[in-house]
Amino acid sequence: MTQKLKSCFSVLTLAVFIFNAGSLLAVTPGIALVGKGTVAGNALDKSGQTGNICQAGFPTNCVSKAILGGFGSDITYTGHDNVYIAAPDRGPFDGLTDVPYLDRLHFFHMTTDVGAQFPNIRPLLLDTRFLKNEFGQIFLGAADAFDIANPFATLRFDPEGIRLGADGTFYVSDEYGPYLFQFDRQGHLLRRLAVPAKFLIANPSSNPTTELLGNTAGRQANRGMEGLAISPDGTTLFGIMQNALLQDNALTPATTSRRSVYTRILKLDVVTGATEEFVYRLRDSNRGQGVSEILAINDHEFLVVERDNRSFLTSGEAPTRKDIFKIDINGATDVSDIIGLPATGNLPVAITGVSKTPFIDLLDPAFGLHLNDADAIAEKIEGLAWGPNLSDGRHVLYVVSDNDLNPLVASQIFSFAIDPLLIDYQAQTLPGPFFPPGQVKKALRLQQH
Repeated sequence: MTQKLKSCFSVLTLAVFIFNAGSLLAVTPGIALVGKGTVAGNALDKSGQTGNICQAGFPTNCVSKAILGGFGSDITYTGHDNVYIAAPDRGPFDGLTDVPYLDRLHFFHMTTDVGAQFPNIRPLLLDTRFLKNEFGQIFLGAADAFDIANPFATLRFDPEGIRLGADGTFYVSDEYGPYLFQFDRQGHLLRRLAVPAKFLIANPSSNPTTELLGNTAGRQANRGMEGLAISPDGTTLFGIMQNALLQDNALTPATTSRRSVYTRILKLDVVTGATEEFVYRLRDSNRGQGVSEILAINDHEFLVVERDNRSFLTSGEAPTRKDIFKIDINGATDVSDIIGLPATGNLPVAITGVSKTPFIDLLDPAFGLHLNDADAIAEKIEGLAWGPNLSDGRHVLYVVSDNDLNPLVASQIFSFAIDPLLIDYQAQTLPGPFFPPGQVKKALRLQQH
């Protein structure tokens, strides 16, 4: 993950799939863009913090400690009252700050006024709560807040995926570890779920270059468990790595140049801890390409986001890939015991990767999400969440960007209506309201006045 601060309904009626060196064009019948919205980059949260947090070594490059942003890194629906939860990632300035960024959880009320002129997505912040470990200490976005000798003393935490459990708790995947944590609705850590050792690095560092050269196995620097999904019954988590593990021929030897197009999906039983692993093939690994989200359709099919690191808003360059694919793990080989996947080319005959088909190309001109510099799509499309079905039975998919807590870049929110004939969607089984309904109604009344 990098941050670059700058000063400065249509229903589709044909299906065309074109594969080339540039972007994928996927115009799919039954998928319609029905909503657009933003949250200003300089908006503030409800953490109650005052003062600023500045980039380490640059005392004049600062943002508010209470800046509301980064929530597009991971967002999920609570199943009730149009309330969503999101946990921003590690904070501003890549976690290199003069004082630590305090990791937090946001509650949003969000609806789409279908048929109204864009922008017609209405996000309303309800509450902000800090994320704390089992000792009551707040987790930090600080890149150097780790303890090699005692991982339980490590406060460094970079939330990248969030999903609700069937018991009123929620799970978060962390990019730094990668770790999988379970929290209660107040943001208190309940449990650490064991991740196979092959995903972990031996020598963590606050410097991404040092981590790349100082480790031979585990995640790449800033390329950990970027997405998290949960089965509809809440029994199984699916964490996806942004890019290949180092031991899977991730890098060109003796360099920091990425070459592998194969990454792994970790399947984990939340009760027994039993795991399986599956291979996911990226379209490419150049231009910062990687996986940034996974969302369950049912217990074996998922939506996966692949994106590059290009946007006129941040890099000043035209993007080439902001794609959502539909994948299926049924029939895929469990590669838990296999180390050393090929970097490119075909997988060995003994290995079958997950099946994968195009679903939404966010750069398709038909959607009008990326027209020019002034109306550009964000670089980091990273959040996927289902919403309540529309009155006509269509499923609602929210797509959200992570603005890296950049006050000059708004968080973008899009909503798509999906014909139920396109996917075998199974809504997650969730308990009663995750956020008090009375407080939701009060917040909406205050907003109207």
